[in-house]
Amino acid sequence: MHLTPREQERLTIFTVAELARRRRARGRVLNAPEAVALLCDEILERAWDGVPLDDIVEQARSLLTADDVMDGVADLVPQVQVEAMFPSGTALVAVDRPFGPPRGAGPGAVAVAAGDVEINAGRDRGRLAIRNGGELIVYLSSHFPLAEANPALSFDRAAAAGMRLDVPAGTAVAFPPGTERLVEVVRA
Repeated sequence: MHLTPREQERLTIFTVAELARRRRARGRVLNAPEAVALLCDEILERAWDGVPLDDIVEQARSLLTADDVMDGVADLVPQVQVEAMFPSGTALVAVDRPFGPPRGAGPGAVAVAAGDVEINAGRDRGRLAIRNGGELIVYLSSHFPLAEANPALSFDRAAAAGMRLDVPAGTAVAFPPGTERLVEVVRA
């Protein structure tokens, strides 16, 4: 049997979720991979059954609590995202705080220092005008190589070689159709 990478990933999620179910049945708490796999498996199955997206997110938030997972897991996993197949097609399902509010003191807790943090300190910076000449909105994420951006975006690609947007990691900038933005860029 030949499985696509997506099918292999789905079987991995199912296998780890089954392990999590067995451990829960014995009264054990789950580690992060087990808890995430169990949550994703439930989301994927409910989407397959045609449960509406909003209902899936609500149900997913009540599936596991901080008491069901090892110390620090709720802090370590602030969000779970999985692309699920619904009868109408695929959609990204995102569940914030899937295991309840973080306790903030255990393993995996994020400690934030007071004051502002300079991102990309010490890197070469510049500015670049980017225009979206296409018909659809284009998003550029924080670490995408600018020179390889969507061809609907027009800008000086030679000047953009080796550069990326100077925005916090994990964020993106939207370029609506027909608009031009002056953006800060940084050496990748």
